[in-house]
Amino acid sequence: MVDITHKITTLRTATAQATVTVSKPETIEALEKNKVPKGNVFEMAKTAGLFAVKNTHTTIPDCHPLPIEYTAVAYTIKDLSIEIEITVKTVYKTGVEVEAMHGASVIALTMYDMLKPIDKGIEINSVKLLHKKGGKSSFKDQNPSRLSAHIIVCSDSISEGKKEDQAGKAIISKLQNHNVQIQGYEIIPDDLETIRSKAFQLSDTVNLLIFTGGTGLSMRDVTPEALEPILERRIPGVEEAIRNYGQDRMPYAMLSRSVAGTLGNCLILALPGSTNGASESMDAVFPHLLHVFKILRGAQHNSND
Repeated sequence: MVDITHKITTLRTATAQATVTVSKPETIEALEKNKVPKGNVFEMAKTAGLFAVKNTHTTIPDCHPLPIEYTAVAYTIKDLSIEIEITVKTVYKTGVEVEAMHGASVIALTMYDMLKPIDKGIEINSVKLLHKKGGKSSFKDQNPSRLSAHIIVCSDSISEGKKEDQAGKAIISKLQNHNVQIQGYEIIPDDLETIRSKAFQLSDTVNLLIFTGGTGLSMRDVTPEALEPILERRIPGVEEAIRNYGQDRMPYAMLSRSVAGTLGNCLILALPGSTNGASESMDAVFPHLLHVFKILRGAQHNSND
């Protein structure tokens, strides 16, 4: 199965459709008047579809077990065709489009099975996904123009050449995946005045300034102390999202002092210095964090944002 442990939990919705076509008007009449010998076709097929949605992972090998929190089935009769539409919702880390299509398929097959004694010419014409929503794909293209970023690694040992940086490189890789231009990358010591000076110097030149390292509790971890006094507006929700995501994966994440806020129109982040900590922090808040730049440019919130 595909690894989804790095994904965030969001509302996921999918709507699928299947079409069943009968060969004579009498079949439609029997359906509408509930005179099919095997029973109420609409209700029986709906029940089968509900079971199918909830058990998709037992049928499709690569589908994950997930909590199905809403399912709705609707029928529309058009001449000799019955259009089946099914909507599925969950709050989880992966989408429900296969669940919706599986439900639509089973509803169609159940209708076929119940109607075949009175109609030998029934066809299942199509099963398709109408639309889906949720997950990172719904938060792409948040900005009208490409953003620029500068990454600063705060570490005495790395700046002295005793260790090699991995966290900063992991952040760069994540940003590139989201089409963010890397304008600069540098390594500096854990020095409060140097960190603060870099923030002032670079905040007018890039959209996004990310510091990695110095967010722990050792005496040399001073990145939060350097940045917090100069940030004009803190963004507590980003900090909470980073820690919450990390806490689900590593109990020591509660000791991290990640920081998020703005200085002018620049978004500044201070992330952990470990490779996993930096990478997971990026997974926790990207790409949806990029929406902040629309707000900084004066865009209004709306139901689609």
